[in-house]
Amino acid sequence: MMNYRSITLGTAWALFLVLTLGACGEEEAEREEQLRPARYFMVDAGSGTRQRSFSGLSKSSTESRISFKVAGTITTVAVQIGERLQAGDLIAELDRATFDLQVQQAQAALVEAEANYRQAAANYERTKGLYANDNASLNDLESARANAESAEAMVEAASKARDIARLNASYTRLTADTDCSIAALDVEVNENVAAGQQIAVVSCGDQFEVTLDLPESLIGDIEVGTDTRIEFGAIPGETFSGKVSEVAVASAAGSAGFPVVIQIQEKSPALRSGLAADVTFFLDTSGGGAFVVPVSAVIRGQDGTYVFVAEPDGDGEAIVRRRTVELGELTQLGIEIVEGVAIGDRVVTAGISVIRDGQRVLLAADDQ
Repeated sequence: MMNYRSITLGTAWALFLVLTLGACGEEEAEREEQLRPARYFMVDAGSGTRQRSFSGLSKSSTESRISFKVAGTITTVAVQIGERLQAGDLIAELDRATFDLQVQQAQAALVEAEANYRQAAANYERTKGLYANDNASLNDLESARANAESAEAMVEAASKARDIARLNASYTRLTADTDCSIAALDVEVNENVAAGQQIAVVSCGDQFEVTLDLPESLIGDIEVGTDTRIEFGAIPGETFSGKVSEVAVASAAGSAGFPVVIQIQEKSPALRSGLAADVTFFLDTSGGGAFVVPVSAVIRGQDGTYVFVAEPDGDGEAIVRRRTVELGELTQLGIEIVEGVAIGDRVVTAGISVIRDGQRVLLAADDQ
């Protein structure tokens, strides 16, 4: 027969072990539950770079505004916007009837002047003979010579007038000087234009640039050679690199912005003048103590604006410390912190609504 007392003691001892182990497990589970995982963002030198984007327009680096050198009525417009031209191709033409008449008049004046010169020259030669035979006075000789010289000058003047008339007639044809494309066309057939009035804009070559205006608050951070990123809505999925080539020293007339020109480094057949561009500048703000962190890391409350910084305490754990910060501008990458964090800080980005100052957490880095 089994000893009842030994069974009771064995059962009690087993129960004690179960309760003890269970209690230890509960303590360990409770500790694991208390150590909340805290995702964080590591502040580094790259966090001191903020992005600012501005809109601009593309144009050819060798863009020209062309016009007629004479006034007249347009009879022909031989191109369309976007059309590619070769050197010598006709762009537009003026009515040249009036210019042809001017050429004819100038030619007739030249013929008359040449006839007068021949007569004056012959008279001078005859007078020289008479003077040699004492049949003409010195005054007669000098008068004949003066008439001949004057007639010769009239021939030269009439010849130049004819050349000018011919040149003006040639100016009625506007042609491409080099291979180019039509970026803009400002006139139509039968339109009267003045000399020097813009007729079209042509883009030559395959090098393009972007022009834009930057605000006064930013122009001091931009210099020739500053790198940029350029994107075009008309060229989806393609990004271009740009480099600042010109920075104005004065604001544009009627504008508070300062003109800046960015040279596009790549060449692409999709590029053309007039495309809307989104230009992104990467500004180094770390020298002034400013860093960009995720917006989710910042708390704005009645008692101020602050973040939680996780201070490592070994074994993947950390102590959370609340730190008051001063905010800067909101950027595409996050929000700028002007004061309150430094390089190497681990700024908590998730679960900040359920953690408190001094709490121990498990570290879990964000994907950066």
